[in-house]
Amino acid sequence: MIAGIGLGGALGIGVLLIASPFLWPGLEQRRRDRLGDGLRRRLVQAGMPRLAPSAFLAASLLVALVFFAVSQAVFGVQALSAALATVGCWLPWSLVSWRAAARAKANRTLWPDLVDQLVSAVRSGLALPDGVAALAETAPLSTREAFAVFEKDYRSSGLFSPAADRLKAALADPVADRIIETLKMARKVGGGELVTVLKALAASLRDDAAVRSEIEARQSWTVGAARLGVVAPWLVLALLATRPEASVAYNTPAGAVVIVIGLVVSLVAYRLMLAIGRLPEERRWFR
Repeated sequence: MIAGIGLGGALGIGVLLIASPFLWPGLEQRRRDRLGDGLRRRLVQAGMPRLAPSAFLAASLLVALVFFAVSQAVFGVQALSAALATVGCWLPWSLVSWRAAARAKANRTLWPDLVDQLVSAVRSGLALPDGVAALAETAPLSTREAFAVFEKDYRSSGLFSPAADRLKAALADPVADRIIETLKMARKVGGGELVTVLKALAASLRDDAAVRSEIEARQSWTVGAARLGVVAPWLVLALLATRPEASVAYNTPAGAVVIVIGLVVSLVAYRLMLAIGRLPEERRWFR
């Protein structure tokens, strides 16, 4: 009787889970929206704002299929091909994350100079929107396009705050958020201390960039050694899989279990290594 009750409860839970997208479509839609927004923000941070999340996911799936086909043709081990397909599906996201981190690191050293240019514009008597628009010619190359779009937006509408919000979304950087929010506040209520605040912000950004650069330089060799430790077993496995007897052994259920366990351990170890060595990133509070 207890077994019957348990089986009935399990079946009821299964039916409820299957029907949940139809019973509560709003929750499922919001979940997909959050995932899409997170991927879209990451693409913007990586300097690829025109790439749609759906196109990125399709490209990831295509890379996974290519990895699977090539691995199956070379090694003929289905479990190894599936493992490499998993790596191939994850590879585009890894490249996007690396590019976003590289751009953030480069911008971290550029923002203080940009703030200094704003201070010079304000001191010279230039109107605040005109000073921001002038950055389309003098800002670092990686940010000029965003400021050029702001200049066109502001010239066409004459509204500073909406144009600044769109600039903030285009830059997608926490430091840019702080700068733009400071400028918006000064525009609304007036800011006699704007120059002092911006100079203090520039000094703080320079100190933070110097400390982070020193820590990252000390950590680089440790992170490189950890990555080599993760990749090395798979290189050995690929060499072994080229031998016919090893290919036959890894095509058995026991061989597939070994490969799956190795993949899970490698992914978990790699993620733990990144989590332990990652410096805390400043969050975007003013999106």
